[in-house]
Amino acid sequence: MNTNGQYRSVAQTIGWVILLIIALYSLVGGVWLATLGGSWYYAVLGIVLLVCAGLLWSNRETGLWLYALVLAATVVWGVWEAGTDFWALAPRYDILFLLGLWLLLPPATRGFAAPRPAKAAIGIAMIAMLGVLGYGIFNDPQEINGTLSRAQPAEAKPVSGVAAEDWPSYGRTEGGVRYSPLTQINDSNAKNLQVAWTYRTGDFRTENDSAETTNEVTPIKVGDKLFLCTPHQFLDALDAATGKRLWRYDPKLKADKTFQHLTCRGVSYHDAGNTERFPASLAKGDSTASTICPRKILLPANDGRLIAVNADNGQKCSDFGNDGEIDLQKSMPHAYPGGYNPTSPPVVTSTTIVIGGSVTDNFSNKEPSGVIRGYDVRTGALKWVFDTGAQDPNAMPGEATQFVHNSPNAWAPLAYDAQSDVVYVPTGVGTPDIWGGDRDPLKERYANSMLALDATTGRLIWHFQTTHHDLWDMDVPAQPSLMDVTLANGQTMPAIYVLTKTGNVFVLDRRNGQPIVPVTEKAVPQNVARGPQTRDERYAPTQPFSALNLAPQEKLTDKDMWGATMLDQLMCRVIFKRLNYDGIYTPPSENGTLVFPGNLGVFEWGGMSVNQDRQVALMNPIGLPFVSKLIPEDANRPHKEKHAGAESGVQPMYGTPYGVELNPFLSPLGLPCKAPAWGYVAGVDLQNHQVVWKKRIGTIRDSLPQLFQLPPLKIGVPGLGGPISTAGNVMFVAATQDNYLRAFNVSNGELLWEGRLPAGGQATPMTYAVNGKQYVVVMAGGHASFGTKMGDYLVAYALPD
Repeated sequence: MNTNGQYRSVAQTIGWVILLIIALYSLVGGVWLATLGGSWYYAVLGIVLLVCAGLLWSNRETGLWLYALVLAATVVWGVWEAGTDFWALAPRYDILFLLGLWLLLPPATRGFAAPRPAKAAIGIAMIAMLGVLGYGIFNDPQEINGTLSRAQPAEAKPVSGVAAEDWPSYGRTEGGVRYSPLTQINDSNAKNLQVAWTYRTGDFRTENDSAETTNEVTPIKVGDKLFLCTPHQFLDALDAATGKRLWRYDPKLKADKTFQHLTCRGVSYHDAGNTERFPASLAKGDSTASTICPRKILLPANDGRLIAVNADNGQKCSDFGNDGEIDLQKSMPHAYPGGYNPTSPPVVTSTTIVIGGSVTDNFSNKEPSGVIRGYDVRTGALKWVFDTGAQDPNAMPGEATQFVHNSPNAWAPLAYDAQSDVVYVPTGVGTPDIWGGDRDPLKERYANSMLALDATTGRLIWHFQTTHHDLWDMDVPAQPSLMDVTLANGQTMPAIYVLTKTGNVFVLDRRNGQPIVPVTEKAVPQNVARGPQTRDERYAPTQPFSALNLAPQEKLTDKDMWGATMLDQLMCRVIFKRLNYDGIYTPPSENGTLVFPGNLGVFEWGGMSVNQDRQVALMNPIGLPFVSKLIPEDANRPHKEKHAGAESGVQPMYGTPYGVELNPFLSPLGLPCKAPAWGYVAGVDLQNHQVVWKKRIGTIRDSLPQLFQLPPLKIGVPGLGGPISTAGNVMFVAATQDNYLRAFNVSNGELLWEGRLPAGGQATPMTYAVNGKQYVVVMAGGHASFGTKMGDYLVAYALPD
């Protein structure tokens, strides 16, 4: 019963209770946030809402007027904090807007004397909220809406030894351009693309497989055949026109759930008869063809093998290595199944196969070596080594010597300059990644670097380090891209574009490693602000930063925190303030450190697409923070426990003073604590190295249960996999957490088309032509640890006949 002797309706009582709960939550959480140095808004809001609740309980119109004032103040506060970004404003407004709707309903104000004027004020404030949100939908402050001015030349520059209709290497060329001169599919007709054929590999993840089971393959195409590998490294040859399987090779992979990775990004092709493709290496060595396999596919197997298979019939090349196989675990220290894991296709020249591999992250300080090796393309004999942790990197292993354990590895795809016979090797950090107190200078020398090696001898030509004393897993994660760039001053230079997890794009002269785009060494955080100082650790005083950087923003603040509602946004702000964070390269800590860009990085293994004809680059950067928390070693734990193969969660780092827990920075509801966007597509003018356009990509359609589906508004979601582009002015990219392949206009980033995929598309697409018809192909197989739907679909799209 209210003060007027009338009984309250159920709706009135429930609404009042909800208002009271929100008021108390805001007050307690707001005071907590304010004591941590955050915004006072929530504490003040909690007090005002408590007063509102008391007035409304007493059926006083003053409570309605006060609530209208709360709404109006929140509109102003939201714009002050977040600008007009729709997705940043939504959690600031949503609950208060819904409470306003409740107060506008007649049952909510039953017993009030004259509520209409106050209700009108509430309605006006709500209309203002909707107006700001509506403006934000159509005027996204995170997007850049420019246009690349240079037109595509009438004829694309040919690549020696690569037919225009083929895609014979992982990045189409060994230089990693991911650009095709085909024009049948273009910006005018891409909207008409439809499924041409679908191939099912039949290869699915089992309960005995790694948590990191992924379908990341980009097929290659030569002549009338496609070649691809599956997560269990089945090697399939398909008819390029129909998708029908011609043959399959089964390597009998010996894998289990302890492997940190179960994936195959691609395979490599060698044709001894193609003398145009690699002229520089051909001049240096014997290119005598194998009598058994003049055309071979090189298949990396995750149990530590490299296998040569006849491209014509799917039989092993018995005159290569040991009955067609090379044991990559040979001469390895601390070798164990899955410890050294080749996941990316090797570089193949006319004489030499150059291969690196992944080493288990954060498991122990007694792991295999990250050595890079060169093998004879005909016989499989070891020609040279480059051990990144050795005094003499080129010293060959002997009967009494092995490679250096835990030396930095090269797990990402390599790139090759066929004109100079130089292979470019992106390296990571020597594991364990998050603690480096026992790394000696030799293990730091070539870590997190771009190495330029003579592909025939393995001799170092130059190297460039992108992160010093890495404690954040900031590997160089992607195949670099090679292109001759014509700068704004008219000078043409042979460039290499080095993508990093930090978002820095280092643009170097590929002859000597000198920066083309300025690089500055900047001071970075040195102190552990909360919790004890990390034992026996040191920190690099400066880190290199490129003038070309695609990181979403330089530094997060609590204003950048997010949530589905104001309530979990408040909790994200509290958690953020409790973590150690002073910008990029904040040291790891026992208290917990925010790592942004996070472990997935701004760029991952998908790389970028560069169009030398037009001097542009296409990229799909992401931005998702992680939390790194050091766990002091427990002296009573077993020396080595059986590990589950994941890259997130608790990692033991045996042999160091700490374990580490690594996880995405999520709210109590499991949503990212950083406001979206978390994923973009971007176009960069390479003559002045300016980002000309940038757009959000992707929705949360496939990230929520069907019951909670929202309208498919573009929010910008993370992606794994890279873009490609064509002379038809089209960029293709899948990668995102929603299951689509999308086509964008290269000139301005306009979305041209999107095709629904049957599973997650965490792979880089490719394009080719056969019988006069152009196809775009992408693997839709999902990514177990990324949370997308698993499958076994290779989908080809084409224009209608």
